[in-house]
Amino acid sequence: MPTAPDAASAPSGLYVPGYVRDHDTHPPLDHPGYRSTALRHPRRPPTLLPHTLTEITAPVLGEDRVGEHDHDLTRGHDGEPQGQRIIVHGQVRDSGGAAVPHTLVEVWQANAAGRYRHTGDNWPAPLDPHFTGVGRAMTDAEGRYRFVTVRPGAYPWRNHRNAWRPAHIHFSLFGRAFTQRLVTQMYFPDDPLFFQDPMWNSVPDPRARERMLARYDHDATRPEWALAYRWDIVLRGREQTPFESDEEILEDDE
Repeated sequence: MPTAPDAASAPSGLYVPGYVRDHDTHPPLDHPGYRSTALRHPRRPPTLLPHTLTEITAPVLGEDRVGEHDHDLTRGHDGEPQGQRIIVHGQVRDSGGAAVPHTLVEVWQANAAGRYRHTGDNWPAPLDPHFTGVGRAMTDAEGRYRFVTVRPGAYPWRNHRNAWRPAHIHFSLFGRAFTQRLVTQMYFPDDPLFFQDPMWNSVPDPRARERMLARYDHDATRPEWALAYRWDIVLRGREQTPFESDEEILEDDE
């Protein structure tokens, strides 16, 4: 995490020691092309709240909170989910390239037909009774994570005319408490829908967008079972991954 103060980059002019917002990498909180940000973005200057003992120490997130099969989204049901089984793996690193161990990584996604198991998602695509679309894992001592899932489908979302979201998986990274959280999305290479997706295009620097792309990893593919994709997540620095909110900071030394 940068240590040099940057008052000019602090939101709404608020000075926060050590806060640096990379405007070329992270999307703005209010992006006109992404219509719902007009309702979500802050309308008042942020208030700096000091962390008390509760925010620092609880709830504690650790290995004992994650089940043996929580990383496998294809298990825990009466049958196999529909769709192409895939392995998604990678490493979480800090700004200096060092691994970030013992970090909680959560994912959620649509099923192979592009539908979420959510009451608000009711477009005419089939629900999969054998797929909930959520999972979590802890990074190991070398900062590595691994998930087994199915490749999600695209879906319409009414943001603009004929709007479709590219296939993607949502990622959430925690430190040792809920106050240390970052959220981002992983995309698949060669998707034809990038050109009209406001979330993808809200990241100003095209080179930063490329860091949200997973790459096909043939070496990690399991023969006759699952394709594999690798996606590394970098918290800070020149190669940092774009995150949906730069207000929530996961400390590099967690």
